[in-house]
Amino acid sequence: MIDIYTDGGCSGNPGPGGWAFVILSNGEKTTGTGGEKATTNNRMELTAVISALKQVEASGEPQGTALTLSTDSQYVKNGITSWIHNWMKNNWQTAAKKPVKNKDLWVELKKMSDRFNIQWKWVAGHSGHQYNEECDSLVQVEMRKFK
Repeated sequence: MIDIYTDGGCSGNPGPGGWAFVILSNGEKTTGTGGEKATTNNRMELTAVISALKQVEASGEPQGTALTLSTDSQYVKNGITSWIHNWMKNNWQTAAKKPVKNKDLWVELKKMSDRFNIQWKWVAGHSGHQYNEECDSLVQVEMRKFK
């Protein structure tokens, strides 16, 4: 089993943002980070997840590998497990007939997540969870690079 923890954030929304992931696999820990000068919190949350899944793919894990992915973003968890089905059925429009925000990232996340057997978990942010807190600290470092 591979456990993944992700986080993304912004200073201002939009503003300078950062993303991070921690992957735990076979007793090893892998981290990844990045950021953008002008972005949104939701884009950084999505980018963290996509980047983590790309890292797992690049490590040679076969299609269908079981993963547990923990995020403190209800937007990401609900989006990929529930909302995306109607968005796709409705030509990437919300129930209010507005274009889905961050469609480019949702399309990429759907493609990446379909490669694996993912159990999606929500964890409360800033609640003392070791790896969520580690991701948050890494995000803060990334955001400071743009100030």
